[in-house]
Amino acid sequence: MTQEAKNIRKTKILKGLEKAYEKMIEFKKEKKSKIVVIREDKIVKLNP
Repeated sequence: MTQEAKNIRKTKILKGLEKAYEKMIEFKKEKKSKIVVIREDKIVKLNP
């Protein structure tokens, strides 16, 4: 696999992750539920 093909694959994966994140935010807003993330080795619940 060439470097160019790797870069294209990486770009597609990142775009997919961004889209999934946006859909998750929309879902959390609709359901009025919190988003759970890890910050500085601590579990944090955020309101979307």
